[in-house]
Amino acid sequence: MRRGLRIARVLLSTQYALMLEYRAEIALWSLSGVVPLLMLGLWSQSEAGQALGLGATGLSRYFLAAFVVRQFTVVWVIHAFEEDALQGRLSPLLLQPLQPLWRYVAAHLAEQLTRLPFLAAIVAVVMLVHPQAAWWPSPGALLLTALFTWLGFAVNFLLQTSITMLCFWSERASALDRLLFFPYLALSGLLAPLEAFPPGVRSLALATPFAYQVAIPARLLAGEPVAIGPALAVLGAWLALLLPLCLILWRAGVRRYGAMGA
Repeated sequence: MRRGLRIARVLLSTQYALMLEYRAEIALWSLSGVVPLLMLGLWSQSEAGQALGLGATGLSRYFLAAFVVRQFTVVWVIHAFEEDALQGRLSPLLLQPLQPLWRYVAAHLAEQLTRLPFLAAIVAVVMLVHPQAAWWPSPGALLLTALFTWLGFAVNFLLQTSITMLCFWSERASALDRLLFFPYLALSGLLAPLEAFPPGVRSLALATPFAYQVAIPARLLAGEPVAIGPALAVLGAWLALLLPLCLILWRAGVRRYGAMGA
């Protein structure tokens, strides 16, 4: 246990130091996730919020919460892994006793920590422009939001890692990841609250992992009601499916990678 904590501390500290060297780029990454804020501007100009039972204040808080949540559920492991595999940096990592995927997990967590100052600045500006979006969630809402945000991140990481393992068979596996962007955009709640969807589409969204990467944590952060039990059940089912799938694909991929290297 002590050794595991020491390894985690060293990994996070080294990755955080690395991310600080690229803080200008990370600031741009933070700004690149402003889609919910753009949607806030569009929805605030319409009367659709009243029809959904949210109102201007509810919509403002939802989209601001969606922006915050999305900063902590974005995953880019496939691009880093593909580059490491193509440039030969993966080989020495495979020779070390630490599972290489843990390095990518640490890199993501360190990058999220590096985003915090930029995130706080952007949220402050939005609250100045849209005063109705200013609120402070209750401690219970913050805890639930943190739980669902990290679970959403874990599911997203495992989902993209499963596709990442195709790098062992293809030099451009990242192209397949782009196929996920369209259902993610449609079903995550990034462009519109789930209440705006027809009942059938809403049920479909809640059965996919995408809604738990934006919509559900955002609703919790905004103080909207969420069915906690069913949401945890869906997340647990996706974790139970994706974790063994990642392990199977990893072992098969490493065997193929080793055979090609030999």
